[in-house]
Amino acid sequence: MIVAAFCFATMGVFVKLGKPFFSPAELLFYRTLIGFTSVSLVVFARRQPVLPPNWGAHLKRSFTGYAAIVCLFYAITELPLATAVTLNYTSTLFFALICVLWLREKLTGRVSVALLIGFAGIVTLLRPSFDSQTWLAALVGLMSGFFAGASIFQVRELGQMGEPEWRTVWWFTGVSTLLSLVWLVFHRFSPISSANVWILAGLGASATAGQLAMTRAYKEGRKFLAASFGYLTVVFSALMGWGLWGDVVSFEGLLAMGAIVLSGLIAARRG
Repeated sequence: MIVAAFCFATMGVFVKLGKPFFSPAELLFYRTLIGFTSVSLVVFARRQPVLPPNWGAHLKRSFTGYAAIVCLFYAITELPLATAVTLNYTSTLFFALICVLWLREKLTGRVSVALLIGFAGIVTLLRPSFDSQTWLAALVGLMSGFFAGASIFQVRELGQMGEPEWRTVWWFTGVSTLLSLVWLVFHRFSPISSANVWILAGLGASATAGQLAMTRAYKEGRKFLAASFGYLTVVFSALMGWGLWGDVVSFEGLLAMGAIVLSGLIAARRG
C-alpha cells in the first residue's frame, strides 16, 4: 500500500506536468486507455467473460468513478497537489454517510465523530480558497471525494453480487475511455510530441502500477491497515508538491489535512 500511495502521488505529479500540453479530459483519456489496454490483454489472453449479468451496476460504478477522476484531474491542475489529493480523500467520509442515508445503517458514535472532524477539516481547508480565484477548483476537488465515495459504495455492492475485481476494473477503464473519447471528439486533441509523450507514459505507468499495488494490498492485507497506509498519498503529494513547485502548506492547512486524514481513518474502522 505504501508503493500504491507513492504511485498515486506520482500520477498526480504527471497530471500537473501535463497541464501545459493537454486538457484534463485528454489526460484522463490516456490514463484510462493505457489501463484498459493492459487489463484487456490479460482478460482476453485468459479468455475470461467480460459480459456480466449485473451490467447495470457496472455502468453505475463506471459513471461515478469517471466523474470522480474527472473532478480529481481538474482539481490537481488548478490547486496545490496536496490540497487536491486531500479533498479527494474525503471519499471515506462520503462513503460512510451514504451507508447511513442509503442503507439506513445506524449512525454510531464513531462515525458521528469522524463526520464532525472531517467537516471541520474540509471547512478549514476550503476557507482560504473561497477568498481567491480557486474556489471553483476547490469545490470540484470536494466533488471528486463525493463521487469517489459513491463509487466505493457501488464497488462494495458489486463485490456482494460476486463480481470479480478484474471485471469491475475492465468495465470502469473501458467506459471511462469511451466517455473521454466522445468528449474529445467534440473538444480537441492536442498534438503528442517528444516533449510530452513521456508525461503520458509516466501517467499511465504510475496509475496502473498504483492500481495493481492497491489491489494486492487489499487482497492480501487487512482492510483497515491498508486504508491507513493509503493516506500516505497525501504525505507524498505534499512532499512532491513542495519539492517540484515550492508548494508550502500553512500550519492551518496542515491541521486541516490532518483532521481529514484522521476522520477518514476513524470512518474506515466502521466496518
